[in-house]
Amino acid sequence: MPVGSKKGSVIFSGFRALGLYSNHLSHVVRYHKKHREFYIVTAVGNCFHTYNVKKLGIVAVSNALPEDISCLAADRMLVYVAIGGKVSAFARNKEVVHMYTGHGADVHLLLPFGDHIISVDRDNAVIVWDVESEEEYLQITFDKVSFEVSAVMHPSTYLNKILFGSSQGGLQLWNVKSNKLLYTFTGWPSGVTVLQQTPAVDVVGVGLSSGQIIIHNIKFDESLMKFQQDWGPVTSLSFRTDGHPVMAAGSPIGHIGLWDLEEKKLVCQMRDAHNTAIAGLTFLHGEPLLITNGADNGIRVWIFDTAGGGGRLLRSRLGHSAPPTKILHHGLNGHHILSAGQDGTLQSFSTVHERFNRSLGHGSINKKKSKKKSLRYDKLKLPAITTFASESARQSDWDSIVACHRGYLMTTTWNYQKGSMGAHKLEPKRFNKNRALSVHATAVDITSCGNFVVIGLSSGHIDVYNMQSGMHRGQYGEDKAHSGAVRGVSVDGLNQLTVSAGADKLVNIWKFKSRKLILSIDLGTSPATTHLHRDSGMFAIALDDFTLNVLDMETKRIVRKFSGHRGQVNDMAFSPDGRWLITAAMDCTIRTWDLPSGCLVDCFLVEFAAVSLTMSPTGDFLASSHVDNLGIYLWSNNTLCSMVSLRPLPADYEPTGIMLPGTCSNQDEEGEGDADLNTEMIEYESPEQLDEQLVTLSLLADSRWKNLLHLDIIKKRNKPKEPPKVPKAAPFFMPTIPGLIPQFAPSEGSNQGEQSKIVNFGVLAQKSHFYQQLESAMLSNKYNDPVGLLKEMGPSGIDAELRGLAPDMGGDVSVLQGFLKMVASMLDSKRDFDLAQAYLALFLKLHIRLISQEPGLMEEASKVSEKLEETWTSMQTLFNQSLCLLSYTKSALL
Repeated sequence: MPVGSKKGSVIFSGFRALGLYSNHLSHVVRYHKKHREFYIVTAVGNCFHTYNVKKLGIVAVSNALPEDISCLAADRMLVYVAIGGKVSAFARNKEVVHMYTGHGADVHLLLPFGDHIISVDRDNAVIVWDVESEEEYLQITFDKVSFEVSAVMHPSTYLNKILFGSSQGGLQLWNVKSNKLLYTFTGWPSGVTVLQQTPAVDVVGVGLSSGQIIIHNIKFDESLMKFQQDWGPVTSLSFRTDGHPVMAAGSPIGHIGLWDLEEKKLVCQMRDAHNTAIAGLTFLHGEPLLITNGADNGIRVWIFDTAGGGGRLLRSRLGHSAPPTKILHHGLNGHHILSAGQDGTLQSFSTVHERFNRSLGHGSINKKKSKKKSLRYDKLKLPAITTFASESARQSDWDSIVACHRGYLMTTTWNYQKGSMGAHKLEPKRFNKNRALSVHATAVDITSCGNFVVIGLSSGHIDVYNMQSGMHRGQYGEDKAHSGAVRGVSVDGLNQLTVSAGADKLVNIWKFKSRKLILSIDLGTSPATTHLHRDSGMFAIALDDFTLNVLDMETKRIVRKFSGHRGQVNDMAFSPDGRWLITAAMDCTIRTWDLPSGCLVDCFLVEFAAVSLTMSPTGDFLASSHVDNLGIYLWSNNTLCSMVSLRPLPADYEPTGIMLPGTCSNQDEEGEGDADLNTEMIEYESPEQLDEQLVTLSLLADSRWKNLLHLDIIKKRNKPKEPPKVPKAAPFFMPTIPGLIPQFAPSEGSNQGEQSKIVNFGVLAQKSHFYQQLESAMLSNKYNDPVGLLKEMGPSGIDAELRGLAPDMGGDVSVLQGFLKMVASMLDSKRDFDLAQAYLALFLKLHIRLISQEPGLMEEASKVSEKLEETWTSMQTLFNQSLCLLSYTKSALL
C-alpha cells in the first residue's frame, strides 16, 4: 500500500510534531510592517516553520512538499523554497501560490529581487523569473570550469545589478535587465562561500572557504580589511546596524567570531553556540539581537548587552540533535513528555506550548568538573540514555527520574523540578567498580510512591535502591534473579509484587518487600521488552519471535497471546483504562490490540519504524518517536470525540500507510480512500425491519400520532375566548348621502348576513392526493404510498384526510373500506405498529356510526379486529415472558 493513503487508522489521526525547529539550511528573517514585528522562517524537512522573534512562538507551519526543502528565501510578501529543480512561492506562510519549473538540476541558491526571483542550480544555470507571471525573464549560463556560482547577492543602491561569487574565488557584477556583464573581479585563491551587504554602500563582506573574511569595496575593486578565522570555511556573515561596527561570522564547528570593523580585530568568540555548523546568523536591523540556527535542531537568540562584546543567550528553541531513543509521559495531566536522545540529552517537551519545554542537559560523571570544560571535549560526559523511568509522586522532595546509559553499569538520577542531573549515581558494589566485566544496566522502574527504584542488569542481577538517599537496599534472588540479562522489571501499584523478565526465557514474580520468589513462568522464547499497566495489573511481554504475551498479575497467568508483527517489537503502551495494548515494531506498523476481546482492532503503517511509544495518562494523545527522525509525533485519539466502531481485523490484514503528523497538510478530502473493512463497518445502516416476525414501531415523534384522538379537546382549549374583530374595509371612494349634514352611505355588504352561508362540500370538494393514492392502492393491493403520505402529515392534516373519506364530505364507502384494508396490511407487515393503532382509533371515532350501517364496512372491520386480536395476543405473551424473567432476576438470590 502506498504511504499516505486516506484510510490508515480508525483510532488515531495525526495531530502535530513536537521538538522540530531547524535543519542545516539557513534561516530567513522577515519584517512585518503592519505587525511591526520580526519573524524567523526555518526549514524542517519537507515544510517550513515561522516563528516570531519576540517570544520564539510558532506562528505557522507550511503545507508539506513532496520532498525535503533544499533552499529557502523570502521577501516582504512571499516565502520561496526549492525542492529539486522546482521553486515554489508560498503566501501567508501556508499554501503554494506560484510554481517555477525549468531547471534541469537541483536549485541550491535563491535570491528575491523586487518583482523577480533569481535561482541558481547545480549545473550553473542562473534563471531570473517574473514572480507574478511565473515566466522566465532571463537565463544566464556560466562556464562551470572558470566560474561556478557559489554565492549571489544584490548590492544596495545598485539598480538591476546582481553580484555573483564563484567557487574559483572570482566575482562578477551583472545587469540582469540588459543581460550584460559589467565587471569581473579577480577575487581570491579560495572559493567564495558567502556574500553579504555591509551597512556601508559599495562595501561587501566576502567569506571564503579558507576561513578568510574580506571587506571589499566593489566600486573601486579594493579590499578594505581582511580577517582570518581558524575554524574552517565561513558559513555565514552578518553586520550589526545598531551603532556598533561589529561583524559576526559563523563556522562549521559551531563557533561564532565577532570582529570590530573600526579597530580591525577580533572582539570576542562565542564558542559552541551550536553543536553543529552555524547554518545562518542574522543581526536584527537596529537591535542588539543576533539570531542563529544550525543543523542541531536549534534556534537561538543572543543579546549583546554586557561588557566585553560577547552575546548572552536570550531565548532559544532546542530539540534533539540526534533521534530520540525513549519517550515517556511525565505527570498525571499528560502535558509533558520526557525524551532521551542519541545526542545524550534528556529533554521535556510540552504538548501545550513550547515555552514550557525544558532541557535537563547532558549526563556527566562529574558535573562540577565538566562545567569547567567545554562539553564537546568533555571526557567525563556519559553516553546516550537507553531507557529511563520517571515518577512524579515525590518530585518536589527528591529526584524523580532514573536513567540507564549505553554500556554503563552506573545509573543516574535526574531532578525534574531543577531541570538537571540529580544527586545520586546508583551502582552496586559487588563488581568492585570493575569496568572490564562489561556489565551494564538494562531495565529500570520507580515505585508508584517515588521512594524506591528497581534496576536490572545484563548480568541477571536486580537491585533495589532508595531514591532519597541513593542507598542500596537489597537484591532479588540469593545470587542472581535471572541466569541471563534482565530484559524488563516492574513493580505493581501497591508495592506488593515485583515482576521481572530475563533472557533465560523466564518471568519471575517476587514479593517486593521480602524479595522472595513466588512464581516462575517459562515463556519458551526470550523476551525483548516488557511493560506494566499498574492500574489493571497487566504485564505485557514482547518476545524475540515477534509475538506478545500478557500476564495478569492478580491470577499470575498468561491471559492473552498475540501474533502478527513481522519485526522486532520496539516498545509498547497501554491505554489509561487498560483495554488496549499499543505496540510498535521494526515492520513499521503500529498495532492496537483489544485485551477484553483478544483481537487486533487497529493497525497502520508509518514511513519510519517507531522506536518508542507512550500514551497520555488522560488518553487524548499517543506519542511516538521514529528511526532517523528528530521529532516526537502526536496522534489524537478519535474515540474521545466521535463514535468509532471497532471490529477484529483478519490475520492477513494489510495495513495502509499514514504520513507522520506535522509534516503534511490535511488531505482528508483529497484522494480516494481504500475500501477496507473499517469503512464498511462504520457506514452500517440498520434496515427498516430486522425480521418479518418482529413487531416494528415507527420512528416518528409521539406528537405526530399520540394526540389524534384528542384533537377536538386541543382545538377547544386553544380556541380564543372572543373572535377577532375584523375592521370594516373602507372603499377607495367614500360614498356619502346627499343632504346638509354629510353622512357616509352604508356598504352593500351589510345585507350579506341575510344570505345563506351553507356550502355543500360534497359538490365543491376535490379529491386530495391521499384519496387518489388510496384509490390506486386498492386496485394494486399495495398500500405503501398512502401510508407514506400519512406519515408526512401532522395530526390536523390526518384528521382532515380521514374526515374527507366520508360520503357527505365527498368520499365513498368503497374508499372507507380501502382504508380498513390499508390498516390490515400494516398489521400484516408488522411495521409502523403504533401508527396503525392510532389511525384505526381515529377512523373508528369519526366513522363508527357509518360503519355500523354498512354491511361491507362491518365485514372489513371484523377482519381487522381479528388480526388486531391475534397480534396483541402474541405480543402480550412476549411481554409476560419478559416481565416474568425480569422479576425473577430482580428477586432471586443469585
